[in-house]
Amino acid sequence: MQEPETLGTSFDNPDLLALALRHASSSESRLDSNERLEFLGDAILGAVICERIYELFPDLLEGEMTKIKSTAVSRRTCAKIATSLRLADQMDLGKGMLMQARLPNSLAAGVLEAVIGAIYLDKGYAAAHDFITPLFDPVIEAAAISGHHQNYKSLLQQHAQGEMNQTPVYRVLAEKGPDHAKAFQVAVELCGVMHEASWGQSKKQAEQHAALRALEALGLVEAGADGEPVLIDPARPPEN
Repeated sequence: MQEPETLGTSFDNPDLLALALRHASSSESRLDSNERLEFLGDAILGAVICERIYELFPDLLEGEMTKIKSTAVSRRTCAKIATSLRLADQMDLGKGMLMQARLPNSLAAGVLEAVIGAIYLDKGYAAAHDFITPLFDPVIEAAAISGHHQNYKSLLQQHAQGEMNQTPVYRVLAEKGPDHAKAFQVAVELCGVMHEASWGQSKKQAEQHAALRALEALGLVEAGADGEPVLIDPARPPEN
């Protein structure tokens, strides 16, 4: 079969791709559908996502990493990525499924996982890793910066080391209050620039606030519609 151009990869064994795109509704036997590849692809996707979170955020604890993973591998996320790759348009579906105006998220997410499983069987873990990473890294970063996953220090360090070959330095500029309830003012120094200082009820909290100020100054974060910080899509064109 012709490989979808949106995949950005080729198959040595095109039968694997055909199987990945074959829904159970179009097959006489579920063993001849993409369900087994979906099972395998789910495991490979989870392994790659865990590896990326471990590499990108060295300061996160296990519980925080688990929350990010849950967002990154959710049915909603996988379905959105599958839609962007137009995988559902390429699927071999039964007549009943074809008559539906909108395919369920579970189907779209499943075909993405099946394709990942097919890539793994066809070319190995490294090829699956290379396919997954550019699709899911933005999701991982967005999950890390939103809601309960805020760790601005890790995001700033990742950007500074990856893009600037520098490591942020946190300077305590002032302290106030009694020893049992002391507040700290901290600023981030990066590439010789001292960014806006912030106060916090602990050094750790002040460092997180200071890292957020630096991310804002670098154009990596902005206030969302609800006032909460959101990661700026690097591919988004600048506003006039």
